[in-house]
Amino acid sequence: MAAGALWLILVVCSLCPLVWGDQSFTIDYNRNCFLKDGKCFRYISGSIHYFRIPSSYWKDRLLKMYMTGLNAVQVYVPWNFHEPQPGVYNFRGDHDLEQFLNLTMELGLLVIMRPGPYICAEWDMGGLPAWLLHKKDIALRASDPDYLNAVDSWLSVLLPKLRSRLYNNGGNIISVQVENEYGSFMACDYGYMRHLHAMFRLYLGDDVVLFTTDGNADYFLKCGTLQDLYATVDFGPVANVTKAFAAMRRYQPRGPLVNSEYYTGWLDYWGDKHAVSPADRVSQGLQAILESGASVNMYMFEGGTNFGYWNGDDFPKVYKPITTSYDYDAPLTEAGDPTDKLLAIRSVISKFQPVPEGPIPPPTCKFAYGLVTLNKVGDLVDLLGILSPNDPFVTRYPVTFEDVKQYFGFMLYRNYLTGDVPEQTPLSSAVNGVHDRGYVSVGGNFYGVLERDSLKDVNVTGKEGQCLDVLVENMGRINYGGDLKDFKGLLGNLTLGTDLLENWVIYPLNLDGPISQGWPHIMADHMPKTPQTASRTGPAIYSGAFTITDIGDTYLKMHKWTKGQVWINGFNLGRYWPIRGPQVTLYVPGTILSSSQINNLTVLELEQAPDQPLVMFLDRPILNGTYTGK
Repeated sequence: MAAGALWLILVVCSLCPLVWGDQSFTIDYNRNCFLKDGKCFRYISGSIHYFRIPSSYWKDRLLKMYMTGLNAVQVYVPWNFHEPQPGVYNFRGDHDLEQFLNLTMELGLLVIMRPGPYICAEWDMGGLPAWLLHKKDIALRASDPDYLNAVDSWLSVLLPKLRSRLYNNGGNIISVQVENEYGSFMACDYGYMRHLHAMFRLYLGDDVVLFTTDGNADYFLKCGTLQDLYATVDFGPVANVTKAFAAMRRYQPRGPLVNSEYYTGWLDYWGDKHAVSPADRVSQGLQAILESGASVNMYMFEGGTNFGYWNGDDFPKVYKPITTSYDYDAPLTEAGDPTDKLLAIRSVISKFQPVPEGPIPPPTCKFAYGLVTLNKVGDLVDLLGILSPNDPFVTRYPVTFEDVKQYFGFMLYRNYLTGDVPEQTPLSSAVNGVHDRGYVSVGGNFYGVLERDSLKDVNVTGKEGQCLDVLVENMGRINYGGDLKDFKGLLGNLTLGTDLLENWVIYPLNLDGPISQGWPHIMADHMPKTPQTASRTGPAIYSGAFTITDIGDTYLKMHKWTKGQVWINGFNLGRYWPIRGPQVTLYVPGTILSSSQINNLTVLELEQAPDQPLVMFLDRPILNGTYTGK
């Protein structure tokens, strides 16, 4: 054979090493089963969100899932997590999807991919990037050309990363979901679904199993399913599994039964009770599903944490944001610790397939580091030169976060009083005019909160020329339901008494940038000391430091603090709101702590700090504290 011909064969083999492989994953519609390498196969899977878990812990969590007896994991991919700006992609560090998938391969776990573009997942905007809202009349999850162009661009980046990982190509991805629970959206745009189907086939080929997932009722499946996409359903523990699968059988008469989201627990909302699903009920429901011969994915197997600003809102009619913790009362806790529920599930699985021998890996080490004293750095309005270094936006009427390309966090809306306001006068917003909470100060004095769906006015006083400041907090975008276009900021005009306020100065705030670079701690020796008698009300920054000798996970309790955001060593832990509950502590992964250097803690308190600004590190979570019912 000529050297050139041999070289050509080697090149072709290197480009297409999987064409000649003997792996296959298909559907047998006659025997109502999946076929893996030609044999009937049933998967027992668990959902894990790599984007809610520090990458240093991915292998620990996956190993615990493997040792429970799972043979697969189900993985969402949040578009907004990877494309924060149009055409700007992040697949590094905690965003390294391919490294996560490499770990699943190393551990012998199959993968069920759910790449969206919409994922729900109680994640901000259901995984869709907020920059889509630059076009205010865009139709999301529909055949709108502007939306489809953005989706096509994203899929052209994401899906090629998955193709070589498909099981039929020698990898471990056995199936891929197209969109997510589209029947719950009620748009019924079959053209949109057909477009996605074509895109997935274009990038993934004709051999991969593509599927849809919807609630187990006809009114969900009617609009969520599409010919040539395998229809599956979701449901939690039920008394009658045959009845629960009946709707699926009406839309998918042949093929394996599949519950793509068997609910092991549930999420929490600020102001509601902590959700709990008893272990015996979950394990008995799982056994019934497995006895029916169905494949199943447990949602969630580990929930993780909504670090930073990533939480969503699940109910568009009444705004109820989701807590920072996404513990979900899952078999693995927010910190990845095995629970009695996990052991009960493992016992059930062992009745249907072999479970790996040996113990489940133990919980990570937990430490109660004790009390840390914080000092007030300053009121937020006095720190704008650091937190909003660029020129503010000047506008006659308020504009939204999206108008100025501020997608998360906070913006300060400033007006100036044109006359004295000697008596208590209401500052009012239109119905749902504040998205989501506005912290009102005049002349540096804090007066109260405007809140979406709840608090519509705040009484203020002031003198001519004083600043009227409204710090608006984005509490997370709607992630589920018929309208995902959840604009943030002041969506309408404010009135002071009967006067319509005009001529606003708007400061987009970037807290994460300076804090991630060491502020305010690197400037501590150069900043004036705030007296301990200073006001504790209104938005302000506090900071403290602590040292430790042993590193492990811990939980931060914001005792007597009201509401705000916390950073440790520049890492944004998320929101705290203990007075509304039920979550009281914030999970602190040991991976962000140091035993060789001072650990810096920064707090943005929005309403009322305690007279003694202390925080406490515990070795256990408190997720079921007092709740307000708001």
